[in-house]
Amino acid sequence: MEDLFGLIFNFWVGFAVLVIVLVKQSIKFVPQNRAYVVERFGKYNKSMEAGLNFLVPFIDKVAYDRSLKEQAFDVPSQAAITRDNISLVVDGVLYLKVLDPFKASYGVDNYVFAVTQLAQTTMRSEIGKIELDKTFEEREALNTNIVASINEAAGPWGVQVLRYEIKDIEPPRTVLEAMERQMKAEREKRAVILESEGERQSAINVAEGQKQAIVLAAQADKEEQILRAEGEAQAIIAVADAKAKALEVVGNIAIEEKGQKAIQLDLAAQAIEAKQAIAKESSVVLLSDEKTGAANVVAEAMTIINSLNKGSAS
Repeated sequence: MEDLFGLIFNFWVGFAVLVIVLVKQSIKFVPQNRAYVVERFGKYNKSMEAGLNFLVPFIDKVAYDRSLKEQAFDVPSQAAITRDNISLVVDGVLYLKVLDPFKASYGVDNYVFAVTQLAQTTMRSEIGKIELDKTFEEREALNTNIVASINEAAGPWGVQVLRYEIKDIEPPRTVLEAMERQMKAEREKRAVILESEGERQSAINVAEGQKQAIVLAAQADKEEQILRAEGEAQAIIAVADAKAKALEVVGNIAIEEKGQKAIQLDLAAQAIEAKQAIAKESSVVLLSDEKTGAANVVAEAMTIINSLNKGSAS
């Protein structure tokens, strides 16, 4: 009896263990951004995505585990020849992502190796289309063309190349030395041009300064002459106005009797001063007579004044 109970107990324990094993084999938890490719009897059955999934124990099996994340792979260095027959050593980085786990598993044996090789051959082809100088200037265009060419060929593999970046381009040492000499010559040329431009600008500035100084001096001289002429003209006008006013005053006074006597006295004094001046300046002695006397001179002047007065009265 005890043997029977022991047998039954062992049976149920074994059955429970079997059930646990079957349940464990039939339940699969797929992590995020991963995909399991399931085969049944060696044939593709389905692709399990992230989350809880079930398998038929001992019949289904996970054949491939594919990551759906973006992955980066180094592209080994390789030689490439430009259009002007210069050999370069180029390496890069490839960024790709699995879009279809089924194609990535059955479309190609190793999609990473296949895409890397395709990137190398495409890069050699693209570099062969351009010259050496443009390989450094057109890296972005090279990267874009390589990505487009790879994606066109890698479609059946279920992967997509997101980016391709050229890390380094190494020309031969002789070419590097020639490029350094060329850059040095270009820098010296630019320095000479800048120096000559500076000297030219300096000469222009000096000439402009001298020109402006001459113009300003001429303008100042012109203005000075104008001001001097205006001053002289104003002085002449002032003298003329003063003489006119003096003559007008003398004329008004000469009309009156007192004014005539004053004029007679002034004329006599002027006549005497004139004779004295002549006597001082000349060695000839002048003898006075009736015709040259002061009285005669005054009388002649008064005759002229009287005649003028009669003319103005009439």
